[in-house]
Amino acid sequence: VQLQASGGGLVQAGGSLRLSCAASGRILSTNIVGWYRQAPGKQRELVATITSGGRVTYADSVKGRVTISRDNAKNMMYLQMNSLKPEDTAVYYCKANIVNWRDREVNDYWGQGTQVTVSS
Repeated sequence: VQLQASGGGLVQAGGSLRLSCAASGRILSTNIVGWYRQAPGKQRELVATITSGGRVTYADSVKGRVTISRDNAKNMMYLQMNSLKPEDTAVYYCKANIVNWRDREVNDYWGQGTQVTVSS
């Protein structure tokens, strides 16, 4: 199983970006998925999660500005980010809890990260 994140880039404050994460491999089903970020010199932190049933949670710092979504049929997850601020600058990682099709093992998988830079 692999996760591939994309969609990062350089944007001015107030702008928008949409991150995507594609899961591939021997996937039977996907449980909770989420986006995390890590700024230079800081610990990785939760941005948002969404369960298989569609229940979402957001970090207080991004509430009202980001929307997490998923397409189970396509094994995709998304993070729509609006009204971006310089403090949103970080490497963004996707994470998924996936049931392996071959042996029914359940594991967490991480994408490689995509850089988001917000200029002031």
